[in-house]
Amino acid sequence: MAMSPSVRVHHLPSSCRRPTAPTNLLFGVAATTTACRWRRHPGPGVAAPLPLRLRAAGSAQPFVNNEPSLRGRVDGEDQLPRLKIAVVGFGNYGQFLARTLVAQGHTVLAHSRSDHSAAAAALGARFFPDPHDLCECHPDVVLLATSILSAEAVVRSLPVHRLRRDTLFADVFSVKEFPKNLLLGALPEELDIICTHPMFGPESARDGWAGLPFVFDKVRVGDCPVRRARAEAFLGVFEREGCRMVEMSCAEHDAHAAETQFLTHTVGRTLALLELQPTPISTKGYETLLRLVDNTCSDSFDLYNGLFMYNKNATELLNRLEWAMDAVKKRLFDGLHDVLRQQLFDIEGSPDDTLADPTELVVDDGPIDDDDLDADGDDDDVGRRRRRRVDRENN
Repeated sequence: MAMSPSVRVHHLPSSCRRPTAPTNLLFGVAATTTACRWRRHPGPGVAAPLPLRLRAAGSAQPFVNNEPSLRGRVDGEDQLPRLKIAVVGFGNYGQFLARTLVAQGHTVLAHSRSDHSAAAAALGARFFPDPHDLCECHPDVVLLATSILSAEAVVRSLPVHRLRRDTLFADVFSVKEFPKNLLLGALPEELDIICTHPMFGPESARDGWAGLPFVFDKVRVGDCPVRRARAEAFLGVFEREGCRMVEMSCAEHDAHAAETQFLTHTVGRTLALLELQPTPISTKGYETLLRLVDNTCSDSFDLYNGLFMYNKNATELLNRLEWAMDAVKKRLFDGLHDVLRQQLFDIEGSPDDTLADPTELVVDDGPIDDDDLDADGDDDDVGRRRRRRVDRENN
């Protein structure tokens, strides 16, 4: 008896089954299927339908975190989220920040007008000469570390439409009101903004960031758990290094920074023009001045110039500094003149002549005029001094 061919059905274990199709987050349409459907293969001579092609959606992609949780734990220990951070402006300061970012396990993407690909590779970062390529990598954070003088041109040149719509922008400029207004005006409302100022650099933080102040202002952070967690994760980079976290408005920061930073750089650069050198009898105070020169002049002049141009409080402080210097000089020379006057014109050391002016000590052999009398008709100081001088010479 002929037996019909048998058909074997293999039951796949649960670990090998096809996973449920994900929800289409892009358009908000549930694409989950609960059952498989057989698709009939077209017969001979029947054209097969064109395959479905999925094109990149660019900026329309929402922020999706592949981590189980931004505050998840591994083996009972706190697990910090791993961020993808694009450092725009990969010069001296950008590389300084990138070292710590890479050391903490974050992915660092670098972009700069100059070719710093070799430096990026040495630090473990990826360098992108083209900002379009950088933005298409969809970083979680775009960190601006350019010169403040070129900040506006750089921000407006970035293809922000290629970023995810909830990307976090942060800056590390030494002034805060200017970048705040710039980012609010140049970026779409969907992008988050945090203005920060690490108040240290490669020289002052050679031994680590612990205890050094880090100022920040959450200018605009979306009100959803993922955005808030990502903002905290970025700030956690500096908190983890032991920085002293100071939350402060941009306007308040600039008022304080005019004194704490612009004044420091001004004094340091002024002393540098004196070409001070160590001496065999250098005091601790003098050595402190030499270190101040080294710390301030190691930064670019563009940074110092930006402290003056983009902080409205700097002009007033510079005028106050000039007034203070003139006041000290005046006090010194006034004291010197008093000593010289006493030595030159007050040989007998008469108490009445201590404040005598040499232009008033003129010998007058004539009678005393009415101009030499005060309002009460008495001899004024000038007349008395003239008469005493004439009497001394006659005797």
